[in-house]
Amino acid sequence: MTTDAGTPGTRRSLAAQLRLLGVRPGATLLVHAALRPLGFVCGGPQAVVLALRDALGPDGTLVVPTHTPDNSDPAQWRNPPVPADWWPLIRAEMPGFDPAVTPSRYMGVLAETVRGWPGALRSSHPQVSFAALGPAAEQVMAGHDRADMLGEGSPLARLHDLDADVLLLGVDHGVNTSMHLAEYRRPSPPRERLGGAVRTADGGREWVWWQDVRLDETDFGALGRDLEATGAVRIGPVGTGTGRLMRQRAAVDFAVHWLARNRTMEDA
Repeated sequence: MTTDAGTPGTRRSLAAQLRLLGVRPGATLLVHAALRPLGFVCGGPQAVVLALRDALGPDGTLVVPTHTPDNSDPAQWRNPPVPADWWPLIRAEMPGFDPAVTPSRYMGVLAETVRGWPGALRSSHPQVSFAALGPAAEQVMAGHDRADMLGEGSPLARLHDLDADVLLLGVDHGVNTSMHLAEYRRPSPPRERLGGAVRTADGGREWVWWQDVRLDETDFGALGRDLEATGAVRIGPVGTGTGRLMRQRAAVDFAVHWLARNRTMEDA
């Protein structure tokens, strides 16, 4: 990363930018990040994690998504799909989700760095786990309900309880997972059957099914633009990229009303 002065980004310079953006010491902060837009950072993802923790201070808690969307029913895979005659084998052989060892997928290197950080705690959901570092980590990670995966039984709801912040670092609102909590808060949201492999108490594995809300992030970009128009999102430079910081409670509450106005029951 290069700054305006033409020097590489560092732990110190990123922490200063994060403070200017409004990262609150002592806050609980959910971060969605892509590091490439930040440019060259001396120390890479490790330095970014350290900068985030410096900005949050010792009383702050850093939270990241560590989802595993490939641990899902292969009948629903689209990018790419797999042959139907593979489905039984995948369901029978997919390793059971283990919070301690199962890597996240498609969440970026920052999330993986936090997941493997000494002292990090991870929630137990086989598809949409989160990981956290800091004093509130246990409170946020505990009791992640399988059949309420991004709803009231999830870390997202615990973040709402704590009036946490959300930081979009080099990414846009299309990946703002907190908006899914608003989908659960709609009247009678549509539901679907989901599946995944879990680790059993004896160290084995099994395939499990559950009913959950059908998630849809296709309009989150438009939702986010309207949220920004209210002034609820602070936008500023982080490295050569852009950070978007918001109070999670305000964003979710706005999204509940926005979805009621902009999605029909058929869209739901």
